[in-house]
Amino acid sequence: MRGVKLVTGAAAAVLLMACMGPMPALADTIEAALVRAYQNNPQLNSQRAQVRSTDENVPQALSGYRPKVALTASAGEQYTDTNTTSGGSPNGIVRSEFHGVDAPRSAGLTVTQTLFNGQQTANKTRVAESQVSGSREALRVLEQTVLLSAATIYMDYLRDAAIVEVQKSNVRVLDQTLKQTRDRFNVGEVTRTDVAQSEAQLAAGKTQLLAAEATLVTTKANFRRIIGNEPEALAPGSPVDRYLPATLPGAVDLSLIENPNVTAAMFGIDVNYLTVKVNEGALLPTISLQAAVSQSYEQSMTIFRSFGASAVAQISAPIYQGGAEYALIRQSKENLAQQRLVLEQTRDQTRANTVTAWGQLVAGKAQVASAQSQVTASEIALNGVREEAKAGQRTTLDVLNAQQALVNARVALVTAQHDRVVASYAVLNAIGRLSPQVMNLPTDVYDPSVHYHQVRDSWFGVRTPDGR
Repeated sequence: MRGVKLVTGAAAAVLLMACMGPMPALADTIEAALVRAYQNNPQLNSQRAQVRSTDENVPQALSGYRPKVALTASAGEQYTDTNTTSGGSPNGIVRSEFHGVDAPRSAGLTVTQTLFNGQQTANKTRVAESQVSGSREALRVLEQTVLLSAATIYMDYLRDAAIVEVQKSNVRVLDQTLKQTRDRFNVGEVTRTDVAQSEAQLAAGKTQLLAAEATLVTTKANFRRIIGNEPEALAPGSPVDRYLPATLPGAVDLSLIENPNVTAAMFGIDVNYLTVKVNEGALLPTISLQAAVSQSYEQSMTIFRSFGASAVAQISAPIYQGGAEYALIRQSKENLAQQRLVLEQTRDQTRANTVTAWGQLVAGKAQVASAQSQVTASEIALNGVREEAKAGQRTTLDVLNAQQALVNARVALVTAQHDRVVASYAVLNAIGRLSPQVMNLPTDVYDPSVHYHQVRDSWFGVRTPDGR
């Protein structure tokens, strides 16, 4: 078997990290890929637009504090024909006739200010603010999901590209093995069975290579979908253990505080609690002040101009509205109780996810070490089987089996390296710290509070802050 070139154990160990041989000076990094996903992922940008839409709930709620102004105007023509009779004068009965066409015109301005409505406006404003906070946490959830997906697909491509290289190397070795087996068959050292076994193993190796290449094509398409560009010259991907707590209990405690699913459920409780208060406020009286002025012309044949002004305080107290308001209060209380249970369920799920991710990380570290040992042992075994085959103590099938065992070990190694890195990102996601701020990614962090403060106190205007 002299002249057969093999990928060494050390090279196999770094296949996942180096991917395609020597790296160019300018290589794409996992941090750069995360930045592109954070900035350009359409799903994430769509969620940011949703948060901006939710911001508008606050000025809508605050409108209850502000006056409502209405301007009315009318103009037209009217024809009048009247015949009136009046009595009691010294001259007896007097008949009057009025007929003709005039042009009635009027304009009026009404200002209404609510003074008290059972604290409904204040509670609706707090509901809207809690909805904004909840939507920001939902955005954090999606940010973490996108970043985890980006890190995963980055490592997927490294893994699948490395497996393709392993399979290509295997096919080259098997092809060389087949040539050597045929040469030995021609001189009578082996039988036709040995040649057939080498041919079958080469065919199987080519099938494995085609399957690996097909998987790589799919991974490449998903890389483009999530990160936004074609994968080229990917640099090594490394774990993010430096951002993780030192112990599992610390990770669990942190996840129950910082995981955005948990905080979003907390804000959901606030929304439902304040909704109860809003519905209860509907049972209280409403006090408002209304001021109006009007100017009219030619409203009748006998009145050419008239002017009026008024200021009226109004109070209305609901007595009974059919019972719907009471049912609404009871319903909102049940929704509050349900949301509290959702919070407990979310905490339990977050705790379980953190423990699971931590266990996978611990197992991943051990699997990498085990796979490296497996590759080293498989290389030694293959070299030994080859030497024994030269001495006639091993068959061609033994050599082929040892070669396949080495290929399997190398695939297991690159898979373990992939799983090790992805598991570290999964733990960071579970505790709620998979963010550009924590990982110090070189990008401008999207701040949803900027838009919120731009629109919160807007009294009028239809343009969005970005000019649309």
